[in-house]
Amino acid sequence: MKKLTALILTGALSCALLAGCAGSGTSTTPNANASTAPQGSDSTEPITITVGATPAPHAEILEVVKDILAEQGITLDIKQYNDYIQPNNAVEDGSLDANYFQHITYMNDFNDQNGTHLVSVAEVHYEPFGLYAGKTDSLDALADGAQIGVPNDATNEARALLLLQQEGLITLKEDAGITATINDITDNPKNLDIVEMEAAQLPLRLADLDMAVINGNYAIDAGLKVSDALAVESADGEAAQAYVNVLTVKEGREDDPAIQALAEALCSDEVKTFMEETYGGAVVPVF
Repeated sequence: MKKLTALILTGALSCALLAGCAGSGTSTTPNANASTAPQGSDSTEPITITVGATPAPHAEILEVVKDILAEQGITLDIKQYNDYIQPNNAVEDGSLDANYFQHITYMNDFNDQNGTHLVSVAEVHYEPFGLYAGKTDSLDALADGAQIGVPNDATNEARALLLLQQEGLITLKEDAGITATINDITDNPKNLDIVEMEAAQLPLRLADLDMAVINGNYAIDAGLKVSDALAVESADGEAAQAYVNVLTVKEGREDDPAIQALAEALCSDEVKTFMEETYGGAVVPVF
């Protein structure tokens, strides 16, 4: 991977980006190996940002960003991943400059569990979780002991359980919140069998389950439409804030000028329009 070389952008980046779209971070000194050539100069030093992303919607959104950055002389190299672990480890070890695939709660939990130093640079969008039909096509038709698939990673499992509670299928301990596990279920009137599995497997196993709660990006990959979901997270619930998808870098990289250019492009009007016109409510911009 080409090392990221810093760019001093002409003029200051907008305050709106820093206040509304960027995450918090401390000021850092630019990389010692960074180019100091200003935008639009005659310098031929290449500027490349390598970003990891899951295929949909994140890599698709980054394709729009790629064109925006190209106009500024920055090359965006998009590396696609189909899991949630490798792109975080790659940012931590420096083989990626940034990643864009996860929500803020997952990122924070990943840091706690793995001792990594990942930080948010921009809050970009929210993907409502949906409960999708498998062998059973309505909530009223759920039989006693029906199987419902949920993601097995800590933050997304809690989110799935909160959606099931929202629909009256289970009751959780009052203080369980976004750390809920199946052990926090206090009432399960239909004796539902909550089947935990890797998030990416849920769309593939949907036909074998009565229903499944599926992450927005994997639902999009599988051709599932949020408009067809049996239930969707409330847009004004705690999930909309707790699960906002973020642009992530390793701590200390937040203020690199090229990273800031990436954040600004990701939170641009062009990207907002693309999200709204492409995903039919499955991807909701928050900037």
